[in-house]
Amino acid sequence: VYDVSGRLTDVLIDGVVESGYHSIGLDTKGYASGIYFYRLIAGGKTFTRKMIVVK
Repeated sequence: VYDVSGRLTDVLIDGVVESGYHSIGLDTKGYASGIYFYRLIAGGKTFTRKMIVVK
């Protein structure tokens, strides 16, 4: 998870997981309201998506 400045704020999983459907929870207690980005690397592709935290 990265903040809007591009600083890494959290790592949820750092490693390889078995193929299949997965769900990851994110505790936003330590996050300020704002826009964040998360990155997923799967099947040789990288996906970056926006996430909005509202408190």
